Amino acid sequence: MAGHYVIAGKAVSNHIIAMGFLGAYAAAGAYFALKPSAPQPATPPIKASSADEEAFIKEFLKSAEANDNKQ
Repeated sequence: MAGHYVIAGKAVSNHIIAMGFLGAYAAAGAYFALKPSAPQPATPPIKASSADEEAFIKEFLKSAEANDNKQ
């Protein structure tokens, strides 16, 4: 048989240690891969030169969305 290590007074085989390491490595990888990211803004920021222009753009977008919802 393969070698073993004595951990907390018990003989633990090398293949058990290797499987534990691989399982922990896979669990850590899955955790970081499936972790939710920060929510992205729904629309890009409006870069208007004045407050009036920004208000016009917002009103235009509202009316365009209302027209899309009607269809």
